[in-house]
Amino acid sequence: MALEHGAASGHLVDYAEEIADSWLDGVQTIGVTSGASVPEVLVKDVLARLAERGFADVEAVTAAEESLLFALPTELRRDLKARGMPFDAKVRGDGGAHLR
Repeated sequence: MALEHGAASGHLVDYAEEIADSWLDGVQTIGVTSGASVPEVLVKDVLARLAERGFADVEAVTAAEESLLFALPTELRRDLKARGMPFDAKVRGDGGAHLR
């Protein structure tokens, strides 16, 4: 998506360690995006890696608020019910959980 909106390059990484130093050579501004299912710790690891390379000034920009609720899979609800746990639990699109 970054390339479609004018970025000079774009890279998809799962972990901060995958960021190649050569990607940062000559770069002045970096954009980092993540989806709702990405654990916050992974985003923080990427920001820490970038800070190590001199990109410590972070400006948070919210492009969209995600507040979707996803029902737990039938199999998991069944297992929770069998254990006497709430089975109408839902997982929010932001990675949090909502238990009733």
